Amino acid sequence: MSKCEQCIVRQFSSLKALNKEELVRMADCKTSYTIKKGEPIFEEGEVTNGIYCIKEGVCKLSKLSDNGKDQIVKLVKPGELLGQRSMISDEPANLSAVALEDMEVCFIPRNEVMQFFTENNQFSMNVMKTICEDLKGADDHMVNMAQKTVRQRLVDTLIYLEETFGKNQDGSLRIQLSREELAGMIGTATESCIRLLSELNKSKLIELTGKKILLFDKVKLKKFA
Repeated sequence: MSKCEQCIVRQFSSLKALNKEELVRMADCKTSYTIKKGEPIFEEGEVTNGIYCIKEGVCKLSKLSDNGKDQIVKLVKPGELLGQRSMISDEPANLSAVALEDMEVCFIPRNEVMQFFTENNQFSMNVMKTICEDLKGADDHMVNMAQKTVRQRLVDTLIYLEETFGKNQDGSLRIQLSREELAGMIGTATESCIRLLSELNKSKLIELTGKKILLFDKVKLKKFA
């Protein structure tokens, strides 16, 4: 197993507050997993009994609606933690986490994490700050869903995907979401998402090649959004 104190991604999460001794303890109790694209890390309603640290890859956090639609709440990148809120509230997971690409994740048991809470005030503050940031993001998302048109939400999401996760060598978005997943992010029907993408393509603002999406004129897209 890799040593937690040598892991670069921990610098991007609450784990950066842990000292060397705590990191050694964590390395001794953690479990590392390889998650293949499309596989769940955990599912809605599951008791996680700890937190997951994303070492490599990207996953989606989503919730299944009453009509069977998969509503994507957030995309999670390397360095971020999963399951903090459920662990603290001692409740089953409210969302499902599914890999969008092959991933490497580490699981840290609840007992060990709660001991860090007791011993390390900065760690507990970092965790609470992260949860507050997630709540703020949820507030912003709710306002966007209420006040912005579906087209504006789609443009916002395309720009977010490029600026957050980068591009391939051919200029296309690195994270390739299916049309259904993209529709789930912006809260619309898959058919509407496909139609809006086609309109943006005809307007020369984006280029569609199969599943690939390339943003042509981000300045105009940002003005539009």
